[in-house]
Amino acid sequence: MSWAVEEWKEGLSPRVLQKIQELESQVDKLKKERQQRQYQLETLEAALQKQKQKVENEKNESAILKRENQSLMELCDNLEKAKQKISHDLQVKESQVNIQSGQLNSCKKDIERLEQELKR
Repeated sequence: MSWAVEEWKEGLSPRVLQKIQELESQVDKLKKERQQRQYQLETLEAALQKQKQKVENEKNESAILKRENQSLMELCDNLEKAKQKISHDLQVKESQVNIQSGQLNSCKKDIERLEQELKR
């Protein structure tokens, strides 16, 4: 088949044949360059897809971390409220203990006074 490809060139001047050879060489060079660029394009597209997937994964991770952070903040708020309530309850009980301790001391004094009166 190559003889048919070359057949059309018969009878052409050496100058034209040289020009045809130069053009064919340039076409081959351009085809190789095109293949290289196509490969580069495919490689870059694959890298782009990989980066897009990475960004998507990071967005999902970020959303998960934000939800977890919000949940932990709410938990901290609830724990702080519980701590304040317990602290308030403790103050109330300490106040009650102090009142009862004062009443106990008062009763002891009354008992001592009454015992003194009985001895008289």
